[in-house]
Amino acid sequence: QVQLVESGGGLVQAGGSLRLSCAASRSILNIDHMGWYRQTPGKQRELVATITSGGSTNYADSVKGRFTISGDNAKNTVYLQMNSLKPEDTAVYYCNARRAAWGPRDYWGQGTQVTVSP
Repeated sequence: QVQLVESGGGLVQAGGSLRLSCAASRSILNIDHMGWYRQTPGKQRELVATITSGGSTNYADSVKGRFTISGDNAKNTVYLQMNSLKPEDTAVYYCNARRAAWGPRDYWGQGTQVTVSP
């Protein structure tokens, strides 16, 4: 079993910054992908950003140029630096990871709330 533990959420004013962290309980070397999704009430969970073991990144159009995803293999942790935050970024942010060595499934964290006030 793999646990993903998120931290770093909170309340911030529009234009501010937050950094989310997702720490995995097992090694993330050779990870298939690891990243962040977000969800607001009544809406489907949507991709925010992902990163692969090769360093390839993928971002939702709505966050390009404002958010940056990065990883630290030594700490088994992925980060999401969020700058120029907007009220529409308000959501519960979930960490997601998949690695062949962990088995044929995705793993999810418990979620962390990000609230951006106008």
